[in-house]
Amino acid sequence: MTFPRSLRSVRELLLHKTLIIRYVVLPSTTILFLWTVAHMYSFEYGDYTHPQQIPHLDDTIPPSPTYPVVVHAIASPVIDDAIAPASSTPKALAYPPAYPPPPWHEAAEAVKQAFLHAYSGYERFAAPHDELRPSSNLSIDNFNGWGVTIYDSLDTMLLMNLTEVFDRAMVTVSQATFSLPLNKYAPFFETTIRYLGGLLSAHALSGNPILLDKADDLARALSPIFDTKSGLPAFEVNTVSGKVPWRHDGALAEIASFQPEFTYLAKATGKKEHYEKVDRVMKVLQQADNNEFGGMLPTGWTLMSGKPHNLGVKLNIGGQGDSGHEYLIKQYLLTGKTDKATLELYLRTTTHIITHLLYLSPNRHMLYATSTTGPPPLDSPSHVFEHLACFLPGMFALGVQTLPLDDLESVGINFRTLGAGLSPNGQDEYTLLSNYNLSEVHRWAAEGLAESCAVLYAEQPSGLGPEEAMMAGKPVKWVEELERWRMGWRVGQPPGVSKLELVPSSLGPEQRDYFVRRAEYELRPETIESLFLLWKMTGHERWREYGWNIFRAIERETKTAAGYSAVYRVEASPAMHKDSMPSYFMAETLKYLYLLFTDKDLLPLDKWVFNTEAHPLPVFNWTAAERAHFGI
Repeated sequence: MTFPRSLRSVRELLLHKTLIIRYVVLPSTTILFLWTVAHMYSFEYGDYTHPQQIPHLDDTIPPSPTYPVVVHAIASPVIDDAIAPASSTPKALAYPPAYPPPPWHEAAEAVKQAFLHAYSGYERFAAPHDELRPSSNLSIDNFNGWGVTIYDSLDTMLLMNLTEVFDRAMVTVSQATFSLPLNKYAPFFETTIRYLGGLLSAHALSGNPILLDKADDLARALSPIFDTKSGLPAFEVNTVSGKVPWRHDGALAEIASFQPEFTYLAKATGKKEHYEKVDRVMKVLQQADNNEFGGMLPTGWTLMSGKPHNLGVKLNIGGQGDSGHEYLIKQYLLTGKTDKATLELYLRTTTHIITHLLYLSPNRHMLYATSTTGPPPLDSPSHVFEHLACFLPGMFALGVQTLPLDDLESVGINFRTLGAGLSPNGQDEYTLLSNYNLSEVHRWAAEGLAESCAVLYAEQPSGLGPEEAMMAGKPVKWVEELERWRMGWRVGQPPGVSKLELVPSSLGPEQRDYFVRRAEYELRPETIESLFLLWKMTGHERWREYGWNIFRAIERETKTAAGYSAVYRVEASPAMHKDSMPSYFMAETLKYLYLLFTDKDLLPLDKWVFNTEAHPLPVFNWTAAERAHFGI
């Protein structure tokens, strides 16, 4: 049909308007809408979550007690230049750091100021409750209501020479009764590592007898937890009535993370009752039938029988397993390297970890640790890399520095026959690793894992590490690639040990070899702990620089007017705060940063052993009288 000229003009005009609406008006409207939403989000959360946008602490709260040093960030131009404003894009996507670290004594001083900032906020708004909610300036009682932040911070105060702060804390400690309402229960694992560990460490560093008396009181109040048929501790106990809620199962970390604390308490008090609890549990662990799993202790245990689960068995060095494995080497070191059976457990555990739980990502060759389910060779890896597992490189590094890994005969151990009695697959693990110097393999594992843990921080826009990463592609076992390297005449560096090039967060898992599975950052210490121990093992500045980058990110992304907060998503900057400051932030995270940066060897590794909450306990030897008294 042919339209008149006038109608054709109208039709063309309408067509042009339609095109304008589709390609100009609608996109402009969409952009305006998105900009408005983003602006509202920034207005709603920006003031709440970032310290630079909150009025100065001194303008919003009443004055605090006088500290021996300045509470807020020190005015060193080096430090101030190194910490970017909250509104800027973090420069955490490149090594070496975008801002070079200051002289290390200034870096240590900056960490000290961070501790004072956090603890002063706790004192003002939360004490004597357990923890500070650092954004709302409220408190929370989530660990018995006895003031867990105080106990967890005692030895950090002493290491930083904050005597006035320590003296104030001791007022609360000296009045402690460790009582609970009859309907409340103290979780044994957390109470032991935080409260008991904090008391014992502070006693060892200060010599204050009140701290030892309180530790003894607390341990006796917790003692009904061991009244199970097997002697393995239950989950929780009422410290007044002694009531222990019935529980069928326990996780390895819950049942086997008290030995250093109770052993040192026995040594310090001379009380046999504390040692007997350790001895009974260690015998259960040593006699467990775990031959199908290379001698590594499984994660799940039955409290009545004292035996590991035999169906769907999980082996994990992350949550629920971590400190149970960590305490094997630490118990051996604490007691003067005399407990051969515990050292054998550690060697079996690390051998199985190396041969079955360590993997390389397909493209970048990131070395990571994961959990497995089922017995080898049918064990199935999850390929989840937990932040909690980032203690592992530090554990390997500690062993390299303190154990005769290449001369086990000197302590009565033959590595080749250590696997005798295991399954054929388990015995093969020892045959395979006998092709190497054991200290080399442990060192390579430490360096490769620590590099991956640090990169998981550096590659996030916030510069903070995620709770969990899921490794992508088709990973391969590290030990298999290690064997190919050995058979190829050891050309170049061992696989998984090289320094990693960073991949921007804008790229996907195909390029990065992982995606963030759980994006929160809980102010955790594991990676920093390992950086400290890698620095001690190697002396390489690279590990301190990684730590400085992490500290910068903590200052930039988590600081509030009253403290430091966990964040919801490490993939966003500025990061949105969770209003949570766990006590371990001051017990572990800041302590390990301080020890990493200070040039003083405050706690030599041959004289002190850190519990899993970073509370140092002194290495000792049993006297002949103590051996007779305790039946050792």
